[in-house]
Amino acid sequence: MTGNPRKERVLAIVSLIAHYVMEDGQLPASSDLVEELLAVGFDAEEIDAAFNWMESLSLQPNNQSPNTPLVVPSQRIFTTDECLALSREARGFLVRIREMGIIDDEVQEEIIDKALNMADDEVSLGEMKTLTALTLFSHSHSTWLREVDCFMEDDWARLYH
Repeated sequence: MTGNPRKERVLAIVSLIAHYVMEDGQLPASSDLVEELLAVGFDAEEIDAAFNWMESLSLQPNNQSPNTPLVVPSQRIFTTDECLALSREARGFLVRIREMGIIDDEVQEEIIDKALNMADDEVSLGEMKTLTALTLFSHSHSTWLREVDCFMEDDWARLYH
């Protein structure tokens, strides 16, 4: 019996991620994990499908059957051009503030678009922080003032309190 090759590759990704969790007790940063999976030959669609499948399982309430579909947050996969234009630290920063709920998918895409449009050289972490701050301020100065102050100062603990 031969299975679906794409499904088998997605399950292989899930297996690799599970291996990380079992060995280290945690996952590496999402951007590092994605880069590693891309480097060993998986494509972005397969990686995205694996993340979506795992998120749907992890967010599934205990009172539902395993076959009940759920709406899950997306995992952003950076394109090759984006990886070349945005430093690893800048991409990691975007992933981190997205996972923390500081920005949503729409704002993240806006920031990435602005960064790509302004980039003559690789966008650094400092430039990404500044661009993010300006974008958040343009949306709502008073709503994001505390969050921007926290990430500009690398005071991540204060965001949780």
